[in-house]
Amino acid sequence: MKKITFTILCAIALFVFPARAFTLEDITSGKFLPQDVAETYPSTDGVHYYAATNGNTRIVKCEYRTGYEVDTLFDVKTARECDLKSFDGFSLSPDEKHLLIYADSEPIYRRSFKANYYTFEIRRNLLKPLSEGGKQQVAVYSPNGRMVAFVRDNNIYIKKLDYGTEVAVTRDGEQNKIINGAPDWVYEEEFAMTSTLQWSPDDATLAFVKFDESQVPLYSFQLYEGYCPALPEYRFYPGSFAYKYPVAGETNSQVSVFSYTVDTRALKKMNLPLTADSYIPRIQFTPDPNRLAVVSLNRTQNQMDIYTVNPKSGVSKLLLRETDKAWIDEPILDNIAFYPDFFIIASCRSGYQHLYRYNYNGTLARQITRGEWNVSNFLGYDAQSGSYFYESNQEGALYKAIYKMNAKGVETKLSTLKGTNTAEFNPSCTYFINRYSSVDEPLVVTVCDARGKTLRTLEDNASLKALAAQSGLPQKEFFTCANAAGDLMNGYILKPANFDPSKRYPVVMSQYSGPGSQSVLDNWKVDWEYYLANQGFIVACVDGRGTGGRSRAYETAVYMQLGKYETEDQVAGAEYMSTLPYVDGNRIGIYGWSYGGYETLMAMSTGNGIYRAGVAIAPVTDWRYYDTIYSERFMRTPQENGDGYRQSAPITHAANLKGSLLIVSGTADDNVHYLNTLQYSAALVEAGIQFDSQIYTNKDHHIRGCNTRHHLYTRVCNFFSDKLK
Repeated sequence: MKKITFTILCAIALFVFPARAFTLEDITSGKFLPQDVAETYPSTDGVHYYAATNGNTRIVKCEYRTGYEVDTLFDVKTARECDLKSFDGFSLSPDEKHLLIYADSEPIYRRSFKANYYTFEIRRNLLKPLSEGGKQQVAVYSPNGRMVAFVRDNNIYIKKLDYGTEVAVTRDGEQNKIINGAPDWVYEEEFAMTSTLQWSPDDATLAFVKFDESQVPLYSFQLYEGYCPALPEYRFYPGSFAYKYPVAGETNSQVSVFSYTVDTRALKKMNLPLTADSYIPRIQFTPDPNRLAVVSLNRTQNQMDIYTVNPKSGVSKLLLRETDKAWIDEPILDNIAFYPDFFIIASCRSGYQHLYRYNYNGTLARQITRGEWNVSNFLGYDAQSGSYFYESNQEGALYKAIYKMNAKGVETKLSTLKGTNTAEFNPSCTYFINRYSSVDEPLVVTVCDARGKTLRTLEDNASLKALAAQSGLPQKEFFTCANAAGDLMNGYILKPANFDPSKRYPVVMSQYSGPGSQSVLDNWKVDWEYYLANQGFIVACVDGRGTGGRSRAYETAVYMQLGKYETEDQVAGAEYMSTLPYVDGNRIGIYGWSYGGYETLMAMSTGNGIYRAGVAIAPVTDWRYYDTIYSERFMRTPQENGDGYRQSAPITHAANLKGSLLIVSGTADDNVHYLNTLQYSAALVEAGIQFDSQIYTNKDHHIRGCNTRHHLYTRVCNFFSDKLK
């Protein structure tokens, strides 16, 4: 009934108030971004959760089923010794008697930050600074809530709350040399890590990874005064930022695992049979305090070993070895879960990513899921019923849904709407928070029980849906087209407002194309492409070989030869578009950012000349310039695959560039360095090829802040209008 009423009201509104053309500023200002709910922390009682509210001024305890606030844990207005006006985030101690609250956050890299942390004792309503020695990183409570481990200036400290004392666990931390407890740049970027601090379940031991990056080459780039924010100290002479960045084939950090025994203050290095160039992307205590799990990868990243280590003796034992003909998918690292009597891993060994259950003697107990589809996330296990919960795309590569598999192997779909669903379960798997969206439906956040029944809606973004309808946003249409290998590739099209099928329109192919990525999904994502479409363009996107959500063979086809099959498939997509009666095949462009920028250059240089114009933003122009973990995952080292690196580099093919090019970079990009654009530009100059460029002072890989993003997209739209209309 409510849906019918809403539809009628929208129809009346559109009749009374005709669609208003949206602007690029509407897009860049976030006007079409959906509202989300605050991050929640589930209670161990299986009934409640904790969340920040009132603009991050309060932390409350709520019932899953009703949403009723049963308690206020923290309030900046009433907490004792609290000078905070608001806070940036919080975490809860395992015993749920204490809070860690942080404020004044300063970003370090993409995910990491340092901040002023505070401990809060709920019973006493008392807020205290965690430490007086400067801002901290990755603070975490011990299981009993009586200690907090944290990192400051590359060293680890433990604050003993009962005594108000602070103990230094390590003392050798030094910038650009030794990092304790937090990852180096490349681990954070490519393994999605921010912390390696791990408490044992009995509070007796803290385990962590030490990174010795002293032999990693130092990379630096200049900083200028700029604007918004201005750096006046560099008005006349530029400053610089230097950090350790290992490019493909160069030296990585040496990593080792240590344990620290709280009572004796003994620091012990774990005895792991690893080579000098092995990676340790994850460590985690199992429910047994004498069993620390250490996940390692060889440098080629086609072998993953899981060891169990006794933190007291340091003795390790190989628990499981997983190998792959190409590479171990990075998402697998976040789909390893340990329980008292068994553990679960994800594996692509069947040709699709599925879940497997193992005993602690290393024997396979059962394959939990199977089929020609992928489990994208393992979400939880209910010990009482023996049920497994997971997210998968068995409805099709464009969709994600939430499922339960019971102890008898009977599967039940829990999410109700077709599109993109993600879920967060509480530890007892009695409730979950579901986030759903589709191309037609902005984010809807609901609370559901373990049977999938929706109990209440936290956010429906109804006003955004009405605004989108009134603004005349283009409708995303899905299609498939074949590549040279006979694969049906998934794609989408955005058509202009007042689309006339008797006319012939210019086309811009938007793509990312990176291994494991997916751009063609049934989800809500309104970006600048919608504005471009309403400027008289057709925008199309195709997920070619190398992208995710399909079979393992489809994804790994690009192994050791990046840029080859991606280009063939982008060309095939453009050729398909040119066959449509409303497309002008002589006016096709291509666009991409990061890997998409790389593929833009490859397609314009090694394709068949179908692209009249292209925009490459923050592109990699030679994988030898990019970091070890990412480049070598797909290409191995330059020493092993020199010809592959040469053939995969846009710089190699710069003299063959066809069409008009706009290349864009930020001068402070710590990810894809400005060097890539400078070197590629030099190659074009030597080849006598003219091109356009746009540089953003002091901007990183995201090229945003103040007026930057609006300026960037204005430049891109104007470029395509000039070259394709």
